[in-house]
Amino acid sequence: MDGIVDNMIICWCACATWLDIAMIFTLCALLLAGYPAAFSLAGTALIYALVGLSMGAFDVTFFSEPYPIRIFGIINNQVLIAVPLFVLMGVILEKSKIAEELLDNMAKLFGSMNGGLGISVTIVGALLAASTGIVGATVVTMGLLSLPTMLRRGYEPGFAAGSIAAAGTLGQIIPPSIVLILLGDQISNAWQKAQLQQGVYAPETVSVGDLFAGALMPGLMLVGLYLTYQIGVSIVSPKSAPAIPAADRGNYNEALVSALKTLPAPLLLIIAVLGSILGGIATPTEAAAVGAAGAMLIAGFRLCPVKGLLGRPLLISGTLATGLLVVLTSTIDLRMGKEITSGLETAAIFAAITCCVFIALSLLTSLHHLLKEKMLAPVVEKTASVTTMVFTILIGAALFSLVFRGLGGDETVAHALSNTPGGVVGAVIAVMLVMFILGFFLDFIEITLVVVPLVAPALLLMGVDPIWLGVMMAVNLQTSFLTPPFGFALFYLRGVAPDSVRTLQIYRGAIPFVLIQILALALLAQFPEIATWLPDRLYGN
Repeated sequence: MDGIVDNMIICWCACATWLDIAMIFTLCALLLAGYPAAFSLAGTALIYALVGLSMGAFDVTFFSEPYPIRIFGIINNQVLIAVPLFVLMGVILEKSKIAEELLDNMAKLFGSMNGGLGISVTIVGALLAASTGIVGATVVTMGLLSLPTMLRRGYEPGFAAGSIAAAGTLGQIIPPSIVLILLGDQISNAWQKAQLQQGVYAPETVSVGDLFAGALMPGLMLVGLYLTYQIGVSIVSPKSAPAIPAADRGNYNEALVSALKTLPAPLLLIIAVLGSILGGIATPTEAAAVGAAGAMLIAGFRLCPVKGLLGRPLLISGTLATGLLVVLTSTIDLRMGKEITSGLETAAIFAAITCCVFIALSLLTSLHHLLKEKMLAPVVEKTASVTTMVFTILIGAALFSLVFRGLGGDETVAHALSNTPGGVVGAVIAVMLVMFILGFFLDFIEITLVVVPLVAPALLLMGVDPIWLGVMMAVNLQTSFLTPPFGFALFYLRGVAPDSVRTLQIYRGAIPFVLIQILALALLAQFPEIATWLPDRLYGN
């Protein structure tokens, strides 16, 4: 009898040691079954916390004490405030029809060469990535506007669909993007944790700005690889990507003039947002606010009448006031609490206040025109839905990671990676392979908020550079949008593609671009300087 009891106790303890692994498999099963990510994360955590408590393998203090602090930290996180602001910027630019004009003008400019439409799609995708960062909106917009034109001009359906889907996913890697903000927050937490475990009690930080700088060169490299592939296809197989007949292209000079009218606004917005972050002038959150305000001014300028009290003159004055305010804040001390203030500083303070008044009036004017055109409600609804989804998943992921660590998951992951054949290289390859496979089935937000907190601290403890690791993960996550059968970019494109384009053709067209992304990962692995050079030059990391 005693032997039976002893065997039951041994089995019970053995089961308890596998709870953390069972927790991962349960979560994957729930997500694949189609349950919402946030509730799957929180529900799995609660179930396994109760099971762990009943088996004596889980300490309730992991759940009761840190979790409220974590929720407060998520809501109060200044970096994460950039998420709704960047989403707002992207949605406003989407609704203002900038993509339509850019695609039309670029198609006319590059239409004289084989593959010109595919090249124009990639260039516009890169511009939209740097100004909106919303993959779904970009893919749907270009799918509606470009795919019918490309098919009508004789493009091979798979090549056309793959070009559009791949160009739309550039918003994942070219900053500013939501995935880089979330990855930056997770990598920063993991880096500080890894340093504390090494006995460094004044840990260095990795900011979202570092990750933006690290991702810029790989993003441009990926654009170059896409263009190289498209040009190669147009040379090897001209029938797959024919040129537009001269009679249908229209006047080149008129297209060039039109493009020069459309391009400055989004380009200036990109320079203002990215330049302020990379130059250290503003934090990502502050830059996101500038981007959202700039997007409102662009939309208002396109919607408002040329003349009148609420016309373009007021919006132009608001734009000029923004530029003047930047000059004043960067050259003169505008603090109002000083004991001694010179006459120049006093005049500059009043000028800055006046600029703020003009900016506020111009933004209110833009909002008025958005409301008048019935665009404000859809913009607010889309921004609120995306933001709610992200923060709900964040809260669920925080509970999941706490319970996972309480069940000994950290030690399990660290032990598995440290014993992977090939040392650090083998561990990184294993993590990248797992993330790549998960990308077939899971959304990038789920992978970022579940997988990264589990594996990043162990990899960083092994000496991996945090910026390089973050960029590698970002490029890897980008493939999740293109990998059949559940790539979200493929779903978005299938929803707007003509019935003549078969789903299999879309999948087949995406595969070369997935291989290109794998090549980009290999180049980053072989030459880490592609990701680390710019942050080193800018910040001396």
